[in-house]
Parts: sequence; C-alpha cells; structure tokens
Amino acid sequence: MFVEYVPVSEIIPRALTIAGSDSGGGAGIQADLKTFTALKVFGMSAITSVTAQNTDSVLGISDLSPEFVGLQIDAVVNDLGADAVKIGMLSNRDIIETVAEKILEYDLKNIVLDPVMVTSSGDQLLKSDAQETLIKELLSHATVLTPNIPEAEVISCLKISSVEDMKTAAEKIRTLGPKNVLLKGGHLDKSTNAVDILYDGNDFFEFKALRVDTQNTHGTGCTYSAAICAGLAKGFSVIEAVKEAKDYVTFAIQNSFDIGKGNGPLNHFWNID
Repeated sequence: MFVEYVPVSEIIPRALTIAGSDSGGGAGIQADLKTFTALKVFGMSAITSVTAQNTDSVLGISDLSPEFVGLQIDAVVNDLGADAVKIGMLSNRDIIETVAEKILEYDLKNIVLDPVMVTSSGDQLLKSDAQETLIKELLSHATVLTPNIPEAEVISCLKISSVEDMKTAAEKIRTLGPKNVLLKGGHLDKSTNAVDILYDGNDFFEFKALRVDTQNTHGTGCTYSAAICAGLAKGFSVIEAVKEAKDYVTFAIQNSFDIGKGNGPLNHFWNID
C-alpha cells in the first residue's frame, strides 16, 4: 500500500530550549526535553552552560562560548526551524547578548523566558552583573516571562509577600517589555494553594493548585516554562498553554521521585502509560 510522505514539520510541533545542562537530570536542558516529549512536541536544544549538579548543590559551572551558543541556534533554526522557544539559564552578559541577536536575526516567535537566577538549593546561576543585561536585552522579546517571587523582586525592585503584591509587581515588570508576565507564587508559604498570576497588560488571571507537601521540587521552574513553550508550539493561546502547563507540573510534583539527598526531581512522565 502506498503511503504518502509528509514532512515531520507538518506532523509534530517543534520547540527549542536554550538553557544550561543539569547533570542530575532534574532541571535545565534535561527537564525541558523530557517535558517536550511528554507533551508530544519535538525538542531541540542549544546548551549555554554545563553544570556539575545534583539534587543537593551545584559543584561547578562551565559556560560555553557565546559563539558556540550562537552556532547551536544557527544549526537548529536553519535546518529544523522552531515553532516556540524556551530560554532558561544564561549565565553571563555575552551569552545573553548573543541569544538576543539570534532572536532578531531569525525573527523567533513564541518565546518563553524563564529568568533563572538561582537554583532551588540556593546556588547562583546568573552572575549579578548580567541581571541588568537580561532585563534590558531579552524581556522585550518574551511572549511569556515566568519569574518566581525572588526573581520578580529583583526585576521589579519590589517586595512581594501577597497575591496583591504579585499583581503590582507583574504590572511593573510588564512595562519592561514582555507581552505576558506569569508570576509564580510557589514561594508564598502561607497559602494552601500554589497561586500563579498571569498579566497580559489588561487583565489578571489566576491559576491555582493545591500545594504539594514535598521537598521534591528540583526543576519545577524549568519544567513549567518548558510546558508553556510546548503549548505555544502546538498553537495554544497563552492562557491555554499556561493552564496545561500548570496541570502538568502539579501532577509531576505529586508523582515526584524521592531520590537524592536534596530536592528530588519531578516525574516528567507521569502522563505516559
């Protein structure tokens, strides 16, 4: 029987992650690619840094050259293309500037920017002198910016201790350029719900889930932003993409792995039989 050939690009959405590698497999590039696979998106990568990392700490970081980061992006986009892009760990100014240049060069769309600054174990991933460059060079390109509360406090220069504070910070952050700000409320310890606030410039949308009593949260931010990227790659609206991602991450935490001496990883394949 004759089967007509259909290009892969017409069958499966394509998502590119630009981020650091986590040798422990729970965060970074590894988490992103697992998430893309679980959500039925073809994943591609441009690695910015290699970390010697586990559930407990980061033992070392080795940044790739900005030129090689750019070359990886060239290789992917020129051949495979990308329906959406997730940007994670960019540890220095030169890499940030290179990624910004490539976004403009290829007119990349559907960009989810996770402004990674520290790990869940408290290790610094973004050099302090690069924070201003990240804000200046990349925020204006973001379709969705996904800061947690500590990151939002740095970007907005505001103290956040309530949902109302989150809304105020989201409004201020959006003036810096992102089309949508998704401020994650996981660090608000007093609430029984994990509440995230999405602000699109006109309206606020709340995404709630019961807080899971577990220390196995390593890679939550990476996974969440990658899941949003997957949704955008599939043609979802921002609200649809965030809703799917919130549900996916919540169940991944509920079914997380109790391995390692620190914050264990999520179960990225909870939805795969």
